[in-house]
Amino acid sequence: MTKRQRYSLNKTKYLLEPEAELLEQTLTRFAEKDRRNVLLIELALRTGARAQELLNLNRSDLNAFEETVLIRGLKGSSDREIPLPRALFQRLMEFVKIIDQEKIFDVTYNRFRDIWVVYRPVPKKLHALRHTFAIRLFKKTKDLRLVQMALGHRNITNTMVYADYVYSQSELRKLIL
Repeated sequence: MTKRQRYSLNKTKYLLEPEAELLEQTLTRFAEKDRRNVLLIELALRTGARAQELLNLNRSDLNAFEETVLIRGLKGSSDREIPLPRALFQRLMEFVKIIDQEKIFDVTYNRFRDIWVVYRPVPKKLHALRHTFAIRLFKKTKDLRLVQMALGHRNITNTMVYADYVYSQSELRKLIL
């Protein structure tokens, strides 16, 4: 039996900081004109949720008191409650008020991918938003357990790819530059 090779990150699998900043500027520019789609991408970037986890969001998953969103885990991952920046949460609540359904985003996965293609700053996959969230969170906190919880990973080994990648990049930079 062969051992499965461990997943590894590289710069094609997440948004580099200038790319993420460009995306955020674009989203700000279109926040009013394209409310639903901008919210969907912003939530992906700010929660680290998988695409389908976001598409499964219901009104009841929003906690107005805590300004959090409950992400119901898929692929064997854990449910988790993620706090949102106040302005984003308020825009999400305003959007929820104008839709007449329990499900917040009534779009298919393929449609979500098409929306991403329109907004993405570089040709990277939609899942890059999840990796971007995780790398940013790890760089900010250096707390692997927190990243594990935020992503809903049940096994810390899955989360280790972020620590390994950030560590190897920073150490190489110190040695080479």
